[in-house]
Amino acid sequence: MAYKVLITDPLSEEGIHPLLQSEDFTADIATDLTPEELKIRITGYDALLVRSQTQITRDLIEKAVNLKIIGRAGVGVDNIDLEAATENGIIVVNAPNGNTNSAAEHTMAMLMALARNIPQAYLSLKNQQWDRKKYVGTELKNKTLGVIGLGRIGAEVAYRAKGQRMNVMAYDPFLTEEKAEAMGLDYGSVQDVLKAADFITIHTPLLKETRHLLNKEAFEIMKDGVQIVNCARGGIIDEEALYDAVLSGKVAGAALDVFEEEPFYDNKLLDLPEVIATPHLGASTVEAQENVAIDVCADVMHFLVSGAVNNPVNLPSVPSDILSKIRPYFELAEKLGTFLIYLTDEVPEEINVTYSGEVSAGEIAPITRNAIKGILKRHLGDHVNDVNAMFLADKKGINVNESKTSKARGFANLLTLEVKTKSGVRRVSGTLLNGLGPRIVKVDNYSVDVTPQGHIVVIHHQDQPGVIGRMGSLLAEHQINIATMQVDRSDMGGDAIMMLTVDKHLEDAEINALKNLEEIKEVMAVDL
Repeated sequence: MAYKVLITDPLSEEGIHPLLQSEDFTADIATDLTPEELKIRITGYDALLVRSQTQITRDLIEKAVNLKIIGRAGVGVDNIDLEAATENGIIVVNAPNGNTNSAAEHTMAMLMALARNIPQAYLSLKNQQWDRKKYVGTELKNKTLGVIGLGRIGAEVAYRAKGQRMNVMAYDPFLTEEKAEAMGLDYGSVQDVLKAADFITIHTPLLKETRHLLNKEAFEIMKDGVQIVNCARGGIIDEEALYDAVLSGKVAGAALDVFEEEPFYDNKLLDLPEVIATPHLGASTVEAQENVAIDVCADVMHFLVSGAVNNPVNLPSVPSDILSKIRPYFELAEKLGTFLIYLTDEVPEEINVTYSGEVSAGEIAPITRNAIKGILKRHLGDHVNDVNAMFLADKKGINVNESKTSKARGFANLLTLEVKTKSGVRRVSGTLLNGLGPRIVKVDNYSVDVTPQGHIVVIHHQDQPGVIGRMGSLLAEHQINIATMQVDRSDMGGDAIMMLTVDKHLEDAEINALKNLEEIKEVMAVDL
């Protein structure tokens, strides 16, 4: 019997051609269904293919009694209730690679148009003006392009820029000096890139850490006359700060394809002749639309026939008896991963996950995926999920090892994560306490008891009288209220740790104030 596939949004005809021609599938195209009509019709289908128009709600999923897979021809899955899909054993796949070339080419087009004033000169000519002197441009050759974010698209832009004989300096949280050298790139921190670049292009996801990454302070350390390109996500640039930087002449020009609020109409940035813009066209090519349709169709077809997928977005169904036993560890594992990655600013080379006690007797792979997801999400964002976490770790060159032991060192169950970097090893252990939920019980070699949620401050300091009092007074001056405190030390007068839970996130100024206390060696603000 042929699998039944329903397509409810317009997809590239070339992209869905293999699906339509296969004898193993029956595909119906219905792009004008109302939500109620779709709820009635969906009951007989094994797969659903959509773009962004169809809203796949919990109500719809619960009506889809035969549905096994949802394919999204594109990257974003905001129109799909992932939690409901997972709960109902429906896998969701997308097509994250189909628009890589399109986005990279658009970035280069914007870069060149910016450097040579092409849109402004064209508009001038349309207005019957012939002013060659006004639109003298800048060559890319021998200029430095700063690339912030070296994922698929960022790497493609870097290769193309090298073809223009530009010098390229890149930053990515998973980039090492060795990898940069192998790619023919200069390696630097975000600050290094901002200081050195003549042109800057951004290719990061929009996260808490990357929101307004290019802000007033960032513009201040850039070269005078720097030019900015953003074809990634709106919100990475503080648009108010960019406006001021262009007005002052600090930024000679900006090319924007994405904006904090879209559609982007009545904004004062568009009044500046130094700013050029396009309406989010990075993935808008015939080829990209065809590629995402091809990729998602292939994944859906492979899954229905063999159970294998390349681009899963959610966790495949786990037998209910196993899932009920291991589900409580998912939150613990992810929180430990997120906490641990805050302890190091270096690229992880190896991640070790150790299961001790009761938890070691069961299925651990889904728990490990959640731990790796927690580690990677800080820098890669919601693109990381339970299923693709291991794949992404491998793509970043990170080795992941699992081990089990029946000995839990005084706990019924214990989960330990360890990250190895060039400089050393950082480690965190956690457990589930009956009736109390997840706990962090060890950080490196220090024993603590902290609930992994909210705002946590980790302070490494010298064990000296008065340190805690001075720290508390300083936080009070900054209106930071301490909810809980844990302290442990290596020996009297030696190294010690403080872990505080506080009522709000610590800003850089407050962290720096703590670091200025004589006995304090390291301060990290962690948000869980």
